[in-house]
Amino acid sequence: MLSLIPKEKKLILFDGVCNLCNSSIQYVIKHDKKNLFLFAPLQSETGQKLINHYNIDTSKTDSIILYSEGHGLDFKSTAALKIGLKLGFPRNLIGLFFIVPTFIRNWVYDVIAKNRYKWFGRKDACMIPTPNLKSKFLN
Repeated sequence: MLSLIPKEKKLILFDGVCNLCNSSIQYVIKHDKKNLFLFAPLQSETGQKLINHYNIDTSKTDSIILYSEGHGLDFKSTAALKIGLKLGFPRNLIGLFFIVPTFIRNWVYDVIAKNRYKWFGRKDACMIPTPNLKSKFLN
């Protein structure tokens, strides 16, 4: 499964039924000028295979995971900041938040993640990419 991901690409796993997560993925797609990212919902076959391969406890991480060849996995705020770093100026300035200790960043992240359905809503099913975006999504 990991062999399907080209070495130069990074895979973002996201909650496919979360409106906030889907909006964030649309934002990344719009600003990914270097075509660096691939995407898969956590609920997808690819997402489930990666979760099982790395024995990820989805009760502790259920909203964003960043996989990159040679660097493995990043979770929560670290994943979000590393994604932002790759989106070019001025979005890459979000990397300044790396000066905030991880436990504080993840506490804020967890508050938002815990309330994301209540605050932003959810879909009944994962989003279906448009035909021109289909190549960016793994099943």
